Amino acid sequence: MSLPAAVIFDNDGLTLDSEELWTQAEVKLFAAHGIEFNEQHKITLLGNSGPHAATILARELGRPEEEGPALVSEMNRLVYVALEQGCEPMPGAVPLLTALKAAAVPTALCSNSPREFVDRAIAAANVADYFDTIVTAEDVPHGKPAPDPYLEAARQLDVDAAQCVALEDSPPGAASARAAAMTVYVIPSFDDADFGDSADQLFGSLADPALWAAIGIQQT
Repeated sequence: MSLPAAVIFDNDGLTLDSEELWTQAEVKLFAAHGIEFNEQHKITLLGNSGPHAATILARELGRPEEEGPALVSEMNRLVYVALEQGCEPMPGAVPLLTALKAAAVPTALCSNSPREFVDRAIAAANVADYFDTIVTAEDVPHGKPAPDPYLEAARQLDVDAAQCVALEDSPPGAASARAAAMTVYVIPSFDDADFGDSADQLFGSLADPALWAAIGIQQT
């Protein structure tokens, strides 16, 4: 099996065990508005950022739509506080990144989170050096589910997007990679998440031997 031109990783909940940090921030934000944060809220927000997250937060918190950006800013502030606890890679992330580097397969990190959060999180998890480039929602006109982040990652790696594998955990992320014409392998953060036709295959974790085989990397 031939190797992909590149493998592009989502960040929160896929490469890093950082989705819990966002959950902590979301719980506090919702509580401040007198609402108990639940799993459906989480699934609705998962993988969204910028204007999409602003619209969702305003709706779910019963606030005027124009307050959405301020709600996103407050959530970002709360997640930076949560990040002070530290952050760890997801199971299988470092071994897979190490194997890809050994096989000379370019890698990128493609995140819908703010640049500041991504830089802090990957530094805390000690994985920054594994990536050839990093793209955040702030680096493109439109974040996920638009294809812009994944297309920009492919452009920076100087590879054909259609020859890349994208690794995702959220429906907006998978939709973004699919719109960029990439092969999309998903490790779902929630069993109830609906990926529609955006996922080529679903796997249990980044340590799943079937995922490594699908990418074309031998697991040692």
